[in-house]
Amino acid sequence: MSSSIKQPNVITCKAAVAWGAGEALVMQEVEVSPPHPQEIRIKVVTTSLCRSDLSALDSHAIFPRIFGHEASGIVESIGEGVTEFQEGDHVLTVFTGECKTCRQCMSGKSNMCQVLGLERRGVMHSDQGTRFSIKGKPVYHYCAVSSFSEYTVVHTGCAVKVSSAAPLEKICLLSCGLAAGLGAAWNVADISKGSTVVIFGLGTVGLSVAQGAKIRGASQIIGVDTNPEKRDKAKDFGITEFINPNDCNEPIQQVIKRITDGGADYSFECIGDTGMITTALQSCCDGWGLTVTLGVPKVKPEVAAHYGLFLSGRTLKGSLFGGWKPKSDLPSLVDMYMNKEIKIDEFITHNLPFEEINKALELMREGKCLRCVIHMPK
Repeated sequence: MSSSIKQPNVITCKAAVAWGAGEALVMQEVEVSPPHPQEIRIKVVTTSLCRSDLSALDSHAIFPRIFGHEASGIVESIGEGVTEFQEGDHVLTVFTGECKTCRQCMSGKSNMCQVLGLERRGVMHSDQGTRFSIKGKPVYHYCAVSSFSEYTVVHTGCAVKVSSAAPLEKICLLSCGLAAGLGAAWNVADISKGSTVVIFGLGTVGLSVAQGAKIRGASQIIGVDTNPEKRDKAKDFGITEFINPNDCNEPIQQVIKRITDGGADYSFECIGDTGMITTALQSCCDGWGLTVTLGVPKVKPEVAAHYGLFLSGRTLKGSLFGGWKPKSDLPSLVDMYMNKEIKIDEFITHNLPFEEINKALELMREGKCLRCVIHMPK
């Protein structure tokens, strides 16, 4: 009996493939499998470059691989059993999913899905296989997204349906960095009006924390960065004072304690340096000072801090994706952008075509961009 349902075929398309640590990406033809049950295949429209793509590319042992995770696109085909999405839906990809049925998803206390959490082995959640290949040999995934490809396959739990009225080339930033910073300010720290905030590292994540703190009505938002070019840009996002540690004659935590009358109410580590976590803790006030760490360290993952910092009432909290449950919460952030309640456009410093993706990597390595949006061929 012939089925009237159109079965998706293998697609051959262009992808930027990583073959070794720190090497330039190679633009080449890859085969993309049809989506398996509970998966969708997406035509990627735009993908923005995130610092964690670069960190993993420079250090990771799983190759060949297709990086990229901060992306927007249009559903091209759906796998068996998929009811949530239809061909033509506009979506954001997410590096950490939401199954809505595990203990963590049901708790209301966490966004750490036990089924679709951070995927580190370069494969799909459902069958531990890959959906990319070159001449029959597997090419591995990154964070179960792999958006440096014209087409990709993701689990339905790692995609969020969004309004077709929202510009995909802007809202792709919400699928990682920008949402992570806003969520750290609002969900994890729950910044209160009139409070003092210090942010270490003024990349996209740090400036998103600043935006969130400003919207919450923080009275003092101190930005710390060694790049003097960040000074003017930072003020647009809510930074009230900029400090370059290279210009200081004393430890940065002492400078902060002096100008905040004993320490900030909240501090955020957005660099990915575990030594800086200690500095951030020391920059908080006694009694209720809260430090939130968002950065992913390249080296020395262990955190060391004197127990006295905690004995005096300080708290250290971690944050993944700003505490947002992606499916439940991301559509409301898209609405906030559409209602001009949050900034996204101002984070986009470069727009480049897909074939110039290596130029985008160099801009990020050199600290010359906030977010570079890569546009796929039409």
